[in-house]
Amino acid sequence: MELIIFLIIGALAGFAAGLFGVGGGTIIVPLLFIVFTQMGYSPDNIMHLALGTSLATIIITSISSLMAHNKKGAVMWPVFKNLTPGLAIGCFLGAGIAGQISGLYLQLIVGIFLLWVAYKMFFGGKKQIASHAKDANTELPSKPKQLAAGGVIGIASAIFGIGGGSLTVPYLTRYGVVMQKAVGTSAACGLPIAISGALGFMFFGMQQQVNVPNTIGFVHIYAFLGISIMSFFTAKLGAKVAHILSPELLKKCFALLLTVVGCYFLFKGLR
Repeated sequence: MELIIFLIIGALAGFAAGLFGVGGGTIIVPLLFIVFTQMGYSPDNIMHLALGTSLATIIITSISSLMAHNKKGAVMWPVFKNLTPGLAIGCFLGAGIAGQISGLYLQLIVGIFLLWVAYKMFFGGKKQIASHAKDANTELPSKPKQLAAGGVIGIASAIFGIGGGSLTVPYLTRYGVVMQKAVGTSAACGLPIAISGALGFMFFGMQQQVNVPNTIGFVHIYAFLGISIMSFFTAKLGAKVAHILSPELLKKCFALLLTVVGCYFLFKGLR
């Protein structure tokens, strides 16, 4: 029964990964939080397990989503290369920071963050919705600034258990990158974030000697396998849908998803 639940979560997460370039983390974290709670795990470890396992599964979903977006020519590889070192280092360090924060505070932090991003996408995105013509003349920050931005995105991604799309997509659209290319590049950036973050949560989780079966540190192995298997396939479907929708509609759908998840975490944390 548990495996079936993890497969269902994987199907939903994979579709979200391809559609929004978020690695599926905004779906995986709240659903795993619910499942781990029902499984009777310690409240002190549930949120950390959801975050660590989410990042581990994003390794698979980001590969599938990356391949689909790359076929559409939507990945800006020079930007990916500039962001990657900061993303990897920042995400590993972010896992260590998350390990020192209580589960309750993590819920509130994640909820507030997602609502803030949703607000920016809803009301601050009109000037960011670029046309393909504008995208050709996009001027992004210098390499050192992109490296620094990658570090910030990496730290935040570990704390929020996401593939970085919630920050990478707004970061790129802010500088005039068309939504489809922002999503495609974000999907690529999810890979170094996921690998570094998963290793970080394993390492720092083992330091705290987490007493939960079938885990390595803060990564649940069965959940990782079940979610990864299904999400690999559904991410391709999500990526196809992303290239059918208009940039403005895609951005609003993305913001709506973040609003729902953010409200959920705030509700749970304040109860």
